[in-house]
Amino acid sequence: MPKESGMNEPGKSLSRRSLLKGAGAAAAGVSFASVLAACSSDGDTSTGGTGGSSDTTTASEGSGGGNGGEVSFGSNFSDTVPKEALQKSIDGYEFGDEVKVNTIERQAYQENINSYLQGNPDDVFSWFPGFRMRALADEGLATPVNDVWDILGDDVAPGIKATCSSISDSNQYLVPYYFYPWGVFYRKSVFEDRNYTVPETLDQWVSLADKMKSDGLTPIAFGAADGWPQMGTFDYINMRVNGYDFHQSLMIGEESWESSEVRETFKVWTDLLPLHQDGPTGRTWQEAAQSIFGDEPECGMYVLNTLGMGQQAAESDQEGALEDLDFFAFPEINPEHGRKAVEAPIDGFMLSKDQADNQAAKDLLAYLGQPEAQDLYISADPSNLGTHDGTDTSVYNALQQKAVEIIKTSENVSQFLDRDSKPAFVSEVVIPQFGEFLSNPGNIDSILKNMEAQKVEIFSN
Repeated sequence: MPKESGMNEPGKSLSRRSLLKGAGAAAAGVSFASVLAACSSDGDTSTGGTGGSSDTTTASEGSGGGNGGEVSFGSNFSDTVPKEALQKSIDGYEFGDEVKVNTIERQAYQENINSYLQGNPDDVFSWFPGFRMRALADEGLATPVNDVWDILGDDVAPGIKATCSSISDSNQYLVPYYFYPWGVFYRKSVFEDRNYTVPETLDQWVSLADKMKSDGLTPIAFGAADGWPQMGTFDYINMRVNGYDFHQSLMIGEESWESSEVRETFKVWTDLLPLHQDGPTGRTWQEAAQSIFGDEPECGMYVLNTLGMGQQAAESDQEGALEDLDFFAFPEINPEHGRKAVEAPIDGFMLSKDQADNQAAKDLLAYLGQPEAQDLYISADPSNLGTHDGTDTSVYNALQQKAVEIIKTSENVSQFLDRDSKPAFVSEVVIPQFGEFLSNPGNIDSILKNMEAQKVEIFSN
């Protein structure tokens, strides 16, 4: 499939238009299915591995829609806003009335995904890229979607494509839908009033934090009671110290938690802890976020994601809080790795096993990866950002615009610790041991020894 297409070569622009209800397909005289077929390549349908967990799923079984027929769609968009937003996107599809959406409660869906996919799953299902996608692909529970990616082409950032690709066979298994990056958030008015400069390096960040302390501000808000915000801080420090590749290898159990690299990460983290709010394990992430708002803010910055901070700005009593909110990329620590990686969880969709010939399901996936579908979703759920470069960013606020630019310029996109690693390792080891570190940062040797021993056991099963 050429990157540039002439009038007689079905290109990406024609393909996108042909998917809108009542537009393009008849006038152009070509179907989106034929475009996908023309772009497909040999070897795209191979899968590897077998097995899975023995969990019992409460999910409904798929209808097994075939080529040209009804497509069944397993969705974990169970909360009201995302559920309605997804339906709005589906309604905009030319064949939307042929898509049967089976919505499953989010937590139950995620806990029982393996047994759901080993049974009679829906044709298309919602999931996450990175480790969790790769685990399903390696178990033979998903079908490659390389031909759909031939349509998306270069209109999706390389870092996003990389995290939607398998390491074992280099195929793409997930079509991205939206994302919400992490950064260091602050209020523009506070920085302007106090003449603060946005830092680019760790030394500059520490200098800024020291200035904030002298001005009576706690530099960095911190709420770790929920168990997950501290993962974002660790991910960024580890990627900045050791690079994206090392971080990913650590997440999948190939590097030791007792290594000198990880020890350096915890040393940097330990040095930064005095710049954070005290007692983080007794504070929720929402409470921490609210500490940067108000006429007399308690804190100057907060490491979190656009989704959470956008919500908290809207809920604060600060007039114009969302317009006053800004963020910068997590500072450089090791010049060798710079700020090449960004933490930006992505949600998307996959094709279940044995669906290589299900053209109708591939058509739907291709539509969901295009800006028309993502624009419709975001119009109903503006807390997220479309992954396609062609999404209508003119309606985005300044925060969203900056998030898009950071993603575009990133070489790698991490998916957050609880998505990049085994769920059991995260829940049974990372959360309690990170909590221990925050309470007793001088106990690093014992913590890392414990984490490595449990990692070996969990990843060997």
